[in-house]
Order: sequence, then structure tokens, then C-alpha cells
Amino acid sequence: MLHYAIVFLVIALIAALFGFGGIAAGAVSIAKILFFVFIIMAVVAFVVSLGRRG
Repeated sequence: MLHYAIVFLVIALIAALFGFGGIAAGAVSIAKILFFVFIIMAVVAFVVSLGRRG
């Protein structure tokens, strides 16, 4: 999932470089959503792994 967030961020940077503002804004918003979903899933996995050790 982090991979897709980085891909959308790169797409946004390239679109902004060529002047496609709307596409860049859309790609940035998708990248933000995917990044935050990744962070939430990583925290949940970390907490679950701590629970299984004890």
C-alpha cells in the first residue's frame, strides 16, 4: 500500500511539472489517503504483534 502511495505521489509531481493542476491535486489526495491507511494498518499490526508476544 505504501508503494501505491509513492506511485501516486510521483504521478502528482510529474503532472504538476507539466502543468496539469487538477490531475496533480487528485493524485496527491489519493496518495494522502493511501499513506494514512498504511500508517493505521502498520500501527494496528504492531499492536497486535505486541499482544501475541505476551
